[in-house]
Amino acid sequence: MKLAVACDHRGYEAKRRLLPVLKKLEHQVQDFGCDGPASCDYPDFAVPVARSVARGENEIGILLDGTGIGMSVAANKIK
Repeated sequence: MKLAVACDHRGYEAKRRLLPVLKKLEHQVQDFGCDGPASCDYPDFAVPVARSVARGENEIGILLDGTGIGMSVAANKIK
């Protein structure tokens, strides 16, 4: 399965642990960032993931942040 994965700074640690598991399960993973625990804006990462799924480049998008609300709101704005 082709997966798009992204996080903000509060989801970085979870993404860091999740990526090896997904790859071990032989999924094709495209990492959209963020690349560290420094503060960042979640829409900068959620929107590109949502667009990649909308275009059919990835089958599923996985978004990780502190609450699960912010990134889902940003992603759901993409048709």
